[in-house]
Amino acid sequence: MSINLHALSVDAKDPAGLARYWAGLLGWEQAGATELLPDAKTPFRLRFLQSDVERDRPCYIHFHLTSETPEHQQETVTRAVELGGRHIDIGQKPEEGHIVLADPEGYEFCVIEAGNKFLADTAFFGEVASDGTREVGLFWSAALDYPLVWDENGETAIQAPSGGPKIAWGGPPVDPKPAKNRMHLDLVVPAGGDVDAEVERLIGLGATRLESGQEGADAIPMADPDGNQFCILTTARA
Repeated sequence: MSINLHALSVDAKDPAGLARYWAGLLGWEQAGATELLPDAKTPFRLRFLQSDVERDRPCYIHFHLTSETPEHQQETVTRAVELGGRHIDIGQKPEEGHIVLADPEGYEFCVIEAGNKFLADTAFFGEVASDGTREVGLFWSAALDYPLVWDENGETAIQAPSGGPKIAWGGPPVDPKPAKNRMHLDLVVPAGGDVDAEVERLIGLGATRLESGQEGADAIPMADPDGNQFCILTTARA
């Protein structure tokens, strides 16, 4: 692999507060005030970045948490609410088994019912569910060298060779993009790797290089084929 997925970064008005929430819910260790180190089954971190940009639509990424039993699902929901989350209605049907919640800053996530076969081989943090085309799923499979574990009817999903969460795209139609994604992927080039060569490789796969990004001189801002921003961090190495 020439480049690694380092983190999923999340914009927040209170990054430290949101980091505490997700650390408490996932049981992950905090590294400083705004970064979470993953459990053994998850190959990337969560980072929370300061942003005062107001939300004007649902996020194109949301998390799926898995359940071992119906009791486990309810325990997760109870803990999520006690920590500061809340139930929300996004049009889900009563007969659907998953439970939809929002964290303290309104980011939607789902606690999936026990017995879900699609997420059976994942982790408690089971999926990063995204809005996107088949083209973008194929791009990220090639970019990260992650196997394509689902490819049907325009929907795609990838998963690290070591397992853990799936990253999935729901296929068309794709909602219009905001000027700035409130969640984005951060990549790093391993020690001894050629950053410029990786930038050119990703461009060859369908990415574009952007003029500016949130993380300033510490990162190279880019966009995937659907126009979703991501960064190559230049001050970190896998």
